[in-house]
Amino acid sequence: MRASIVIGVALLLMSSCTQAKEPKTRDRQVPHPVALPDLSRLEGSVQIQLRERYAALTTKQNEPGTPAVDLADAYGEMGTLFLAAEILDPAEAALLNAQTLAPRQMRWPYYLGHLYRTKGDIGSAATAFERALTLSPNDVATMTWLGEAALDRGRTEVAEGLFTKALTIESRSAAAHYGLGRAQLADRNYAPAARHLEEALALDGKASVVHYPLAMAYRGLGDARRAEGHLQQRGDQRIRKDPLLKALDDLLHSALTYEKNADDAGSRGEWTAAVEYLEKAVTLAPTRASPHHKLGTALFYLGDRRGAVDEFTEALRLSPSLAVAHYALGVIHLDAKEYPQAIASFSAAIRSDPAYVDARVGLADALRRSGQLKASVSEYERILKIDPGSSRARVGYEAALSELKRMRTESPR
Repeated sequence: MRASIVIGVALLLMSSCTQAKEPKTRDRQVPHPVALPDLSRLEGSVQIQLRERYAALTTKQNEPGTPAVDLADAYGEMGTLFLAAEILDPAEAALLNAQTLAPRQMRWPYYLGHLYRTKGDIGSAATAFERALTLSPNDVATMTWLGEAALDRGRTEVAEGLFTKALTIESRSAAAHYGLGRAQLADRNYAPAARHLEEALALDGKASVVHYPLAMAYRGLGDARRAEGHLQQRGDQRIRKDPLLKALDDLLHSALTYEKNADDAGSRGEWTAAVEYLEKAVTLAPTRASPHHKLGTALFYLGDRRGAVDEFTEALRLSPSLAVAHYALGVIHLDAKEYPQAIASFSAAIRSDPAYVDARVGLADALRRSGQLKASVSEYERILKIDPGSSRARVGYEAALSELKRMRTESPR
């Protein structure tokens, strides 16, 4: 009952929006001028994309009798492109114009809500999300973002109502379970908080951001063992994004954007999607080593060993001292029992980055497996001085010592 009242009050604040009708033609003045800013800091492909979109907007502005809905779309597309490129002031002006010209279109206030979140203006973000929710009352993503804004402002009762309402519409919404769990945690309702946070993890197991509040919930319940277990797993991987926000991430024709999206996909084990993003990144930036290295990694996880080797080799051609690419080749050679090549690759990685512990462990493992036990023991000892907690080095060290002992026992006197 309380949740319904909270939702009702929130929606009444913006009810006048539903009365607005979109003009059939451009019969109202848009108050916010939109200019193309300095684009020199952006990738060339993004500069071209922004200039083309701005030219299309200018054409619509200058055509007599352009329908308001068409002009709204032109402003909105310009605004979302600015937002994706993190050019916030022009993005705000364009999206406000789109909202004015198409007051019944929910995506423009929705994107304004995210723009204001980026700016740190949570009050304006809440107002924008309220407007979007009035226009699409059952949109779970907007409801959860409005709940997030309420949480950010310390309004846990309002947040709880919004997240609860979202779950009545979509019971398997990880974002809503995550939000409701944190709202209940703020009110020290530890048991239901833990239950909803556990459900969020069950629905989106890669969302490492859930582990910290879940640890706090278990700490509140006095369960130190579970609390510590979740603290060890905490991270910054967020809940899977909703469709409109995902569309914003995919908007820019930018190698860096595609690489970032691939990182996100890879962190979730979605290697096919990662390959698709990285192939686009490589096309746009063929002389940058990083996307080649990451594409090699994604191909390796998909089982394409030859493709992975080709990409790692190309990354090293472009950047011969790229330690992670040397290491990646070492892993492939070690897995294939190509020990001389593995030793060479791990050694090259260490020359580029002497503090690269994983490369040192790889080298020690390759030495041990190739029968160079004394050299491997020396390398394991060096690693354990650098990182005493390295379990891989400890296991390898004990295996090498055991093998040395066995060989001495079996050797003729």
